[in-house]
Amino acid sequence: MIEFKTLKLSDIETVVSMMEEFYAIDNYPISIDVSKALFQEFISNENLGKAWLIFSDNEIVGYLILTFVFSFEYKGRIAFLDELYVTEKARGKGIGNEAITFIKTESHKLSLKLIYLEVEPHNKKAQKLYLANGFESHKRQLMQYKIK
Repeated sequence: MIEFKTLKLSDIETVVSMMEEFYAIDNYPISIDVSKALFQEFISNENLGKAWLIFSDNEIVGYLILTFVFSFEYKGRIAFLDELYVTEKARGKGIGNEAITFIKTESHKLSLKLIYLEVEPHNKKAQKLYLANGFESHKRQLMQYKIK
């Protein structure tokens, strides 16, 4: 049985450990101390978004992070599915699909208008998962500007 439990301050060590595994897949840099501080800020301010641990048969097998943005174009609050991670041993068991179903249900409860997400070009399994769940490739190009 798959369950989603809201992330609490006491879960920060656990989620940051999984975040390290997730970031290692694509060699993304991560600072453990910075990530812990960010989670403390995030969990303490419900206007920033929501995060959940994913459980399968009472064992933690992943996490979800949904961050909020206000959009005039979409007429209200939208979200960015910032991270969806399922541990390697739990992959291929439908957990990602259940996570997307959960997020879609939560999005209605949160009165969200739209969900954005990023997916690495090489991650064909994730792309297939998102497309099968109604996500579409966006015709716009995502760009970034890093504040230094």
